[in-house]
Amino acid sequence: MRVEPKKSLGQNFLVDRNIARKIVEAIAPAPDEPILEIGPGEGALTGLLLEAGARVTAVELDPEAAAAVRDRFGDQVRVIQNDILKVSLAEFGGAEGGVRVVGNIPYYITSPILFYLFDQRKAVSEATLMMQREVAERLVALPRTKDYGILAVITQSLTTPERLFNVPPGCFHPRPKVTSSVVRLRFGDRVDLTGIDRLHRSVVREAFGKRRKTLNNALGGLIPDGSERAELFSRSGIEPGRRAEELTPEEFAHLARVLADAQAGKRGGAADRDDR
Repeated sequence: MRVEPKKSLGQNFLVDRNIARKIVEAIAPAPDEPILEIGPGEGALTGLLLEAGARVTAVELDPEAAAAVRDRFGDQVRVIQNDILKVSLAEFGGAEGGVRVVGNIPYYITSPILFYLFDQRKAVSEATLMMQREVAERLVALPRTKDYGILAVITQSLTTPERLFNVPPGCFHPRPKVTSSVVRLRFGDRVDLTGIDRLHRSVVREAFGKRRKTLNNALGGLIPDGSERAELFSRSGIEPGRRAEELTPEEFAHLARVLADAQAGKRGGAADRDDR
């Protein structure tokens, strides 16, 4: 059963078997290891994962593609017809530390899927994803480079990203206009963001939202009080005259943690005054 790729879903099916094999070799699933595949399309990766002995669950939004994968592989694969962003990863189990994820993901939904995985990171051990090369370059970008920004900081705070190889347009049907890259994300908190995820993202987004400005000015919208900003930089040991692109992911995490502690202290102080 052939499936016609749908432009509305951003579908570009992988048709090069050598590339598909290269991806599965990079994953190297253990026998009977659970693998969650995002958007199997016509099953180019699915079949090779099954040949390698993996226990595959495929989440596919397109009903025609979902039916095609069921018809091709039968009960060898569990197919869930749903939007991946509406699926809880905790139910898929796997080795201690979470399930391994693989997917040739549509370009237009790359960032939402990445943040979906970040938000459910306790249920994920590793993700091997194919995406637009420009996005892949942003994930692994280093400080003081043009590609270093919000996506780099958050990705590198929560995972160890690695660009594996590029995939040319001719390996897909239909051919995209850009080159793709396969990226592996190894999960596990690299820095301590326990309880401060939302605040950390706010700090990073504010800082890069005004990336030409110093941190002192860029964070003015988040911390309007100048004396509070001065105290934050003093306690964190981070110079207020630096710019967002100069900070490492670890420094952003430290800045957010110090801010969280200051906010907690301020709330506690207000409560103490109310008690008197």
